[in-house]
Amino acid sequence: MARLRKASRLWQNADSRAAANTVMIGDDGVEWRIDPPVLFGRRAPLEVELGAGRGDFLMERAAANPDRDFIAVELATTVARLMAVRAGRRELANLRVACADVRTLVNLLIPDGAVSAYHVYFPDPWPKARHQKHRMFSPALVAGIIRTLSDGGVVHVASDVRAWADEMFAMMMDGGFVATTGRLVATAGADRSGFGRKYRAAGRPFFGLSFIRNDSASLHDSDVYER
Repeated sequence: MARLRKASRLWQNADSRAAANTVMIGDDGVEWRIDPPVLFGRRAPLEVELGAGRGDFLMERAAANPDRDFIAVELATTVARLMAVRAGRRELANLRVACADVRTLVNLLIPDGAVSAYHVYFPDPWPKARHQKHRMFSPALVAGIIRTLSDGGVVHVASDVRAWADEMFAMMMDGGFVATTGRLVATAGADRSGFGRKYRAAGRPFFGLSFIRNDSASLHDSDVYER
């Protein structure tokens, strides 16, 4: 709660809001769509993190890969605004923050074949049956992901809950994906997320796989996430 109050106070600062507005989309109540060439002013491989939290991983990745574009999606308004302030202050021209429901964004707002990589790290499993309607990850989301993924694109998925990880992996394979091995390692990105760093420091395991579409004939170095 203290962290959220601090984030709320930060948003009241005019300079902080100005920094955030350089990267923030979907925060003004106006209907919008994801049009990557318009959003970034260029055509480049696009990576999207679903449920990005504070954005630790994606900001690090955007800074290290200026030739690629990135969208961090976070539903919680306060958290998304905090992430936008941090990204704006770092002047990450190739990163945008979307304050939106992941399911709506993937299923309705992203064009076909627009995304070269998705990162999905530690989505809430909502284990109680009456709460499962709140789950971000579902067969419907997998269908949206496969529609919006480019040829040769990759999806990285990780969870700290083994049963939930296995359930997500099964949804991916049932939805037309195949797990990969070798250089495509989901936990490489998960390690750098806020939760991943916390879990590793505590010695807590988590479980990840990376996926490509089952109809993908080959992968190219420019299309994958390198560890």
